[in-house]
Amino acid sequence: MSRILIVEDEDAIRRVLSKIILNEDGEMVVEEAKDGAEGYEMIQKTDYDLVLCDIKMPKMDGVEVLQKVQEIKPEIPFIMISGHGELETAVETMRLGAYDYISKPPDLNRLLNAIRNALDKKSLIVENKRLKKKVDKNYEMIGQGEAILKIKEIIDKVAPTDARVLITGDNGTGKELVAHWIHQKSERSKKPMVEVNCAAIPSELIESELFGHMKGSFTGASKDRAGKFEAANSGTIFLDEVGDMSLSAQAKVLRALQENKINRVGSDKDIKVDVRVVAATNKDLKKEIEKGKFREDLYHRLAVILIHVPSLDERKEDIPELVSHFCNLIAESQGSSTKKFSKDALGQLQNYSWTGNIRELRNVVERLLILGGESISKEDVLNFAGK
Repeated sequence: MSRILIVEDEDAIRRVLSKIILNEDGEMVVEEAKDGAEGYEMIQKTDYDLVLCDIKMPKMDGVEVLQKVQEIKPEIPFIMISGHGELETAVETMRLGAYDYISKPPDLNRLLNAIRNALDKKSLIVENKRLKKKVDKNYEMIGQGEAILKIKEIIDKVAPTDARVLITGDNGTGKELVAHWIHQKSERSKKPMVEVNCAAIPSELIESELFGHMKGSFTGASKDRAGKFEAANSGTIFLDEVGDMSLSAQAKVLRALQENKINRVGSDKDIKVDVRVVAATNKDLKKEIEKGKFREDLYHRLAVILIHVPSLDERKEDIPELVSHFCNLIAESQGSSTKKFSKDALGQLQNYSWTGNIRELRNVVERLLILGGESISKEDVLNFAGK
């Protein structure tokens, strides 16, 4: 159910607008304010899905209401109501953040379309915030051990800069978590973070995936296509398993880092990009350089800041906190209640060797939540952990 506020000093216009909205959808809640000051006070107390706001009003005009609300609740869309001679001001309100404006007397179809579109935009904003919150929780870095605290400290220092970061560590240690934290704590956090798993893309397609291609540049290229670097413009690109990238793709990545330019496959046209690069690998790139499988110049471009993520066996003191975190995440995603692990159960988990690292621990926790008792005992761990 949508809640709409009409801020208008003319009684007749308020009644007409309210009637139009309720005739369109009787389930909407429509409230009214007779001037800007009253409207702003109501907005402070209530979360509206949309505000229809006149421009010229006593006490506080519509431009001032819009500016004040932008400071406290910028997600609320505003449709400005402009009278004769106020068109220039109405256009200016769009620059200040208004969604749209409607001239008096309001055209019925124009008004209803603007309201529907504004409400759709508000729904998208709310959904995006919900998804971002979910993503943030999924990528939370858990642990208070010395190794993790050191990584968090480095992230806090490097994230606000544009320095490139190379993250090393075994499979399943959580290298992608470090990459996400760097992005979320950076000045680019409101821009996209684009992930590329270099190991999962065939070598003959990696260049097209990273840089895009032109129609007809190879078999199957049926139309022009932008690559990941263009998609990440102004944001961050995360090159996971960068050690598996082909040498030809490495050469192009090197050029992109040196010149901030790329070429799509099949094109000589330069495309400027502004991208922060964070890379990760489970390989020893210095050994790969000795074998001739990785470019030394690219390594030095990527490894401005080195972050090594330890294995779970090197940070077993974090296992109880990780178990609690996974319990809550899994219970929330499945709509079930969480379970408590006994001290002996946690101790048994800490006794194991975790070759699959954090990824393996999460799978074991999920298995125990499904197969274990109402509270997870040491016996449950021995029976179902699969160790």
